[in-house]
Amino acid sequence: MNKVISMTGYVPGAAARVSGVRDRRYTIRYPFAADAEMIDMECGKQITGVTSDISLGGCFICTSNNTFRANTRGRLRLVRKGEVLDALVVVRIVKPRVGLGVEFFDLDAQNSRVLNGWINGLRRNR
Repeated sequence: MNKVISMTGYVPGAAARVSGVRDRRYTIRYPFAADAEMIDMECGKQITGVTSDISLGGCFICTSNNTFRANTRGRLRLVRKGEVLDALVVVRIVKPRVGLGVEFFDLDAQNSRVLNGWINGLRRNR
């Protein structure tokens, strides 16, 4: 018999705290390549890489020099075909020698328009 687990206090993007429940994404991811540069807001360390996918909630950055830890807060710049997205992000997952999964937060109106434009273009091409 399957047991229903109540997840009261759910916060979008927060890691699941129930044993056996994997990272649950709340937006669709699309394959997407953009140059990425991220700076740790606490210590100033910088990484560069390329995104492999993107969603309205975040993206995955492929980088072999991922010195950041989960929960690191940073400034991210994505550049694709002359368009730039600047976002505050938090690292949600680290895959050593592969890359980082980051969640966007506090996007201003201009950067939200850029992100929505990219996502809408990806939806049309599906």
